[in-house]
Amino acid sequence: MGNTIILIGVGFIVVGLAYKFGLLGWFGNLPGDLSYKGERTFIFVPITSMLLISAFVSFVMWLMQR
Repeated sequence: MGNTIILIGVGFIVVGLAYKFGLLGWFGNLPGDLSYKGERTFIFVPITSMLLISAFVSFVMWLMQR
């Protein structure tokens, strides 16, 4: 359990550093990411970005099982 918590923490640090240095500029700007901006409303649904992240995480988990 302790190792899992440490790995999750390291993952958060890596994502935070990638965001800080601008490596996640593509997130939310892919075709298939929906956004609606009204007068008082902003709705953002990053469907394609989340599918890409899900595929990447699934691939990493598959590699870890081998």
